[in-house]
Amino acid sequence: MRRSSKWIFATALLAAFVAGCSTVQVTPSGVPSAEVPQDTSQRNAHWQFDAASRPPAERDGYRPPTKLAVLLPLSGELATAAASVRDGLLAGYYGEHRRRPEIRFYDTANSSGGAIAAYNKAVADGADQVLGPLGRDGVDAVFRSVQPGVPVLALNHGVVAPPVNSASFSLAPEDEGSSAADYIASIGAKRVLVLSAGDDHARRSTEAFGRQLATRGGEMQVLAVTGERPDLLPLLQSAATGPGVDAVFIALRGNQARAIAPQLAAAGLSARPRVATSQLLSGTGKAEEDRVLDGIKFPAERWGLVQVNGLPNAAETQKSLPSARGPAAKLFAFGFDAWLLTAYLEHLALTADASVPGATGVLRISPEGNVLRTPLWSTFSNGYVVSLGSGG
Repeated sequence: MRRSSKWIFATALLAAFVAGCSTVQVTPSGVPSAEVPQDTSQRNAHWQFDAASRPPAERDGYRPPTKLAVLLPLSGELATAAASVRDGLLAGYYGEHRRRPEIRFYDTANSSGGAIAAYNKAVADGADQVLGPLGRDGVDAVFRSVQPGVPVLALNHGVVAPPVNSASFSLAPEDEGSSAADYIASIGAKRVLVLSAGDDHARRSTEAFGRQLATRGGEMQVLAVTGERPDLLPLLQSAATGPGVDAVFIALRGNQARAIAPQLAAAGLSARPRVATSQLLSGTGKAEEDRVLDGIKFPAERWGLVQVNGLPNAAETQKSLPSARGPAAKLFAFGFDAWLLTAYLEHLALTADASVPGATGVLRISPEGNVLRTPLWSTFSNGYVVSLGSGG
């Protein structure tokens, strides 16, 4: 694939930024043992790694492929998002000083056959591992056509479950909802009041929250939140004096949450644990306005709150690299973690208690081929985002 001047410039910037970054180390996951997948036979049945195709693993499990194919929509309407994923991937790639694979990018938007044509071309070119595609339809197409011997790490969840020798990694709202349910259940809360804006992100995270909470013996009551200045005080007071509320789950953007937070206090619910999705950060950033959100816990990316091995400082990177700035920072961190998962795929896939601390959270892989992410739980303190110290 022809490299544009913009691509070369971004690559040069990344190479300069990551000079001197320390090597990532795989560590124990830090999650309760009951949550760690233990089915070794299922893992061995799901994965087929060619032991002869690449050098042995390092002591920490680092064993990247020899030829890595990356399937991304580098043109078209998703090109901007894909550029952030690509640059995060390259940051991890250039930050690693041990053996690195030959890497080749395939544009899934610049082909009549889309993702499946890019996948087939990558395999024909000799790739021994495939990363991508990014679109959900593309993931399904590739998962229906995977060829034996070439592991695939898709960068989204589709309808089709990961087939043998494949895994999927996503920052989907469903993952946030499930993580929030586990977090709330871990502190003993059973009856949860849910405040949902009803948009796609809120709906998907809320549905996943409810399913996961039910498996942990809990139940939820949902209140719909509409408009920029919602007035739910009577309903909140009724919920507080009814069967009881052990915790509050907030699937709202920052502006709506700022309007609701004083109402929660007036209803006597601010003393209950309050947990939100990462949507809470949308529309925040001014401490004098965000103080009202103090104490609300939410999942955040590790990068920017703690030092991530293998990545340069977030603030310094964002000054010079637009693809890592603002809302794009999450996709940049996602791309970096995609590199980690690529480099440690065999170790994480076959070792039940293995994990790697990434930019979006602590990562591990389930026996079924789903990447599980433990986020860095954070909160607002005096209007500023601070880490609570979990999630690695």
